[in-house]
Amino acid sequence: MTRDHHDSFRVSHVVGLATALLTAVVRLAPAAAAETLFVAEPFTPRHAFTPGIEGPACDRSGAVFAVNYERQGTIGRVAPDGSAEVHLALPGTSIGNGIRFAADGTMFIADYVNHNVLKVAPGGRDAVVFAHEPRMNQPNDLAIATDGTLYASDPNWQAGTGQLWRIDTDGTVVLLAEGLGTTNGIDLSPDGATLYVNESVQRNVWAFPLRADRTLGEKRLVRRFPDHGFDGMRIDVDGNLHITRYGKGTVVVLTPAGEIVREVDVLGARPSNICFGGADGRTVYVTEVEHGRLVRYRTDRPGFAYERITKAAPSR
Repeated sequence: MTRDHHDSFRVSHVVGLATALLTAVVRLAPAAAAETLFVAEPFTPRHAFTPGIEGPACDRSGAVFAVNYERQGTIGRVAPDGSAEVHLALPGTSIGNGIRFAADGTMFIADYVNHNVLKVAPGGRDAVVFAHEPRMNQPNDLAIATDGTLYASDPNWQAGTGQLWRIDTDGTVVLLAEGLGTTNGIDLSPDGATLYVNESVQRNVWAFPLRADRTLGEKRLVRRFPDHGFDGMRIDVDGNLHITRYGKGTVVVLTPAGEIVREVDVLGARPSNICFGGADGRTVYVTEVEHGRLVRYRTDRPGFAYERITKAAPSR
């Protein structure tokens, strides 16, 4: 073999080894890059929020909003990098609970102290009364339909009872159901045909068919649990229910038929509510009362409400 042939063979051999190594790395890359799912981590410092931390909701930018940041009666905004500020202070004696965003960026807040649902215009920082109903016990959590109609849970904790309300886009309030248990977490199926609500004390999850006139049909029991309470609830794009289990310190995921898919530890015994966010809608944020903070974890499917908000055309 001449020197030229020897050098050519050596170069060819090295290139072949490099190509084989690169192919192996590429083949292994998906496994090496696989993200960790369903493992919670702290997102905000301990006690940045009061023990009244509740109602997380994400806007189109990916920021997370939750009630009672630093002090009662505020709405806190937490940027995707974890930095936080008081976004706004609610008027008078109002204290928020559930928060929901409409597709145009309007923020709605359940004001449980004054029997109100408050509204904040897109990009604004002033909360005004959108709907008021003295017959409410305390508007608690909110769900929002694609047409902008709101649905509110309304527990009476002392009596162990609850109601459900519909709030139309003009602020008209309609009683949908009464004589229920302590109604709490509430959300709509992706097709808008079913309203889900849980009862914290009774530990039931119910499904109500929504009729064409937006009244409720006969309820169906999705699942009853033998222990621990419920609080907030959100639906993913597949229609699965993600429910905070207050007292157990987990989020349980149920199919619409009531089968348990999984349960995720959220680093504190008293998770109060939940939402989906992140760039792909697959980051779950949970308000955690025990340590007054938000925690987060990655999940496998996006939340329906967040996907709808991010795909909506920006308001003009």
